[in-house]
Amino acid sequence: MGLYNYKKAIISIFVVGLLAFSGFIYFKMFSNSYSELEEINGQDLNFEELDKIFTEIAESKGAEYAFEVLRQAELPPNTDTHLLGHTVGDVLYKDKGIKGMVVCTDDFRNACSHSIVVGHLLENGESALGDIFKACRKAPGGSGAYGMCYHGLGHGVLAYADYDLEKAVALCENNKTIEGGGVESVECIGGIIMEIVSGGQHNPEAWGASRAKYLFGSNDPLYPCTASFMSPQARRQCLLYLTPHLWEYTSENINEPRAEDFKIAFRLCDTLPTASAIEKDACYGGFGKEFVGLVKSRDIRQIENFNHENSKQVYDWCLLAGEGDGIKACIRHVVNSLYWGGENSIDAPIVFCEEIRESQYQRECFEHLSGVVSYYSGGDINKVAELCGKIPEELRGYCKQ
Repeated sequence: MGLYNYKKAIISIFVVGLLAFSGFIYFKMFSNSYSELEEINGQDLNFEELDKIFTEIAESKGAEYAFEVLRQAELPPNTDTHLLGHTVGDVLYKDKGIKGMVVCTDDFRNACSHSIVVGHLLENGESALGDIFKACRKAPGGSGAYGMCYHGLGHGVLAYADYDLEKAVALCENNKTIEGGGVESVECIGGIIMEIVSGGQHNPEAWGASRAKYLFGSNDPLYPCTASFMSPQARRQCLLYLTPHLWEYTSENINEPRAEDFKIAFRLCDTLPTASAIEKDACYGGFGKEFVGLVKSRDIRQIENFNHENSKQVYDWCLLAGEGDGIKACIRHVVNSLYWGGENSIDAPIVFCEEIRESQYQRECFEHLSGVVSYYSGGDINKVAELCGKIPEELRGYCKQ
C-alpha cells in the first residue's frame, strides 16, 4: 500500500470512528432526555395512573417537556391522549397563566389551549371572557384553532356553572362575537356536551349528579339535546357530541363497542322529527366523528397514520346507518374529523375517500373534502388544486375546484 493510500485509509477509519462515537453520544443524550419513557412504555397503566405520572413530570420538569414525553410515549389502547394533554396543560396554566398560550401547540387536538382558557375562566369568572377572546385569537393551529379554543372553553363553562347544564348553555349562547361569526357559542356548546358525557375532571361528584339528571333523567335517549332550553343551533351541536352517550344505551363496554351496537344506536337518530334534517345530519354525523378515534383505540396521535384498513373499517361502520342521508352524514363527519379544521394533512381523508366502494358515497366524500379544504384555507385555489392533484386520476372529477 502506498503512503498516500495508507494515510487515506487511516483518515477514513478516524472519520468513521468519530461519526460512530458522535452517534453514540447523541443517542445517550437523547435517550436520557426522556427517561420517564422507561416507566411508561409497555406498562399496563390506567388513566388515573397516567394522569398522576404526567402531572408529576409537568410539575418537576415543565409542561413543554411533559408534552414531548406524551408525544413519544407508548400507551395502552383506549388511553385518551387528549385528556392527558389537558392534564399537562393544567400545570402549564398554573405556571404561566393565560400567557401560557404562547407555548401551546395544536397537538392532541388543541388540548393545551383548552386548558389555558378553562383555567382562566375558573380562576377569574365571566370577567375573564375578554382575555379569553384575545387568547383564542392566538391559539396555535390552522384557521379552525380559534373555534376549537372555544370548544375547550365549553368544558370549563359547565364546571363554572356548577354542572347546571341550562345555565351553561345560556352562558355559551351569550358568548359570541361579530368577528367570530357566532362560532364561539356553537363550539362552546359542543364542549359542554362533551364534558357532561365524558369529562368530570374538575368536580367528579357534581359531574356525576349532572349526568344522572340530564343524561338519564329522561326516557328520551337524545335528551338533553331535545330540551326546550336548547336553541336549534345549540341542539345541532349537542347531537354532534352526544354519540358516546348513545353507545351507553347499546354497549356493555363503551370503550370497545361492537358493530351491532352501532346499528342499534344509529336508530336512535331516527326518533328525531322528520322535518329536522339538519339535526338528523348532526346525530348521524356524530358517529363518524367518533369512529375516527375509536378505530385508532382513541390515540389521536395516530390519526395522521390513518390507513386503508382503518378506512375500510370506519366506512363499514358508517354503512350501518342504513340509509343514504345517514351514511352521507357519517362520511362527511369522518372527513371533518380526519382533516380537523385544516390542522391535519389532506392525506388521511384522501385515503378514506379512496376506500369507499359505492360511487355516490365516494363522490360525497371527495366533494365534501374539497369544500372543507377551500373553507379552511380561505378559498385558496392552490390548496384545492393540491388536493385534486393527489386524488387518483380516475376520481378527480369528484374534486370541486
